[in-house]
Amino acid sequence: MAKDKKPAKKQHADGVAVPAADKPKSHLSKADYLAELEPLELALNNLARWLQHTGRRLVVVFEGRDTAGKGGAIAAIADTLNPRQCHVVALAKPSEREQSQWYFQRYVPHLPAAGEITLFDRSWYNRAGVERVLGYCTEAQALAFLDQAPSFEKMLVDDGILLVKYWLTVDQAEQERRFAERLEDPLKRWKLSPIDLKSRSQYAAYSAARDAMLAATHTRHAPWTLVDFNDQRRGRLALIRHLLAHVPDTHVPPEPLRIPPLAGPPQQENLPKRFRPI
Repeated sequence: MAKDKKPAKKQHADGVAVPAADKPKSHLSKADYLAELEPLELALNNLARWLQHTGRRLVVVFEGRDTAGKGGAIAAIADTLNPRQCHVVALAKPSEREQSQWYFQRYVPHLPAAGEITLFDRSWYNRAGVERVLGYCTEAQALAFLDQAPSFEKMLVDDGILLVKYWLTVDQAEQERRFAERLEDPLKRWKLSPIDLKSRSQYAAYSAARDAMLAATHTRHAPWTLVDFNDQRRGRLALIRHLLAHVPDTHVPPEPLRIPPLAGPPQQENLPKRFRPI
């Protein structure tokens, strides 16, 4: 039987070679998105049950440009999961004390225990991106990070952690549209920061930093997966499908669960007279 041909490679608009695919002509409607998301949410809950059943640990790293859609992708995964099991980590600027520590040290306390999931909304890769581009670390520190990150991640994987890394791609024109949308929408304006505005003029520099990061840290034990997020809804669905397809078989026999009948008739809330519900 003839071997399947490998998909041709093309240069993605965000600057990285990815499998060729036709770009969608229009954005996915909200109704179609929710219809496709529903079965994936059930599958994610099965994944969470499997992690609890087996004691395995899952770390998912979300990286990408400003406005790429990291927060929305994380919410799509976490919203229907138990927040005591699925932890979202978005660390602020390191403190003066943290700046004096081993670079990876402040991320270690957030790694999952048995049965848990940690979703990193940006991660240790800050050093390869924003810190390097905006000069918040020295070039020697950035190069040391690129040398050490594969070893750090190998320790995690060797200890049994399931590590999945995503880079969310977005073209500059779409990024500009999202910046304008955030500026105009008072409910989204909090997402704009001085660093975002400072980074806005550094699109090409971020591309170069990203390419260097991928070249140094795309390893067999912890590969990168690039996801097109020019359409955020399609991007979320593709990312979740990939995540579900790249973890072991998550089938767990259902536990018998039954709600016995009440011992008597249902009771009303008996509130103290001086309290009235609103």
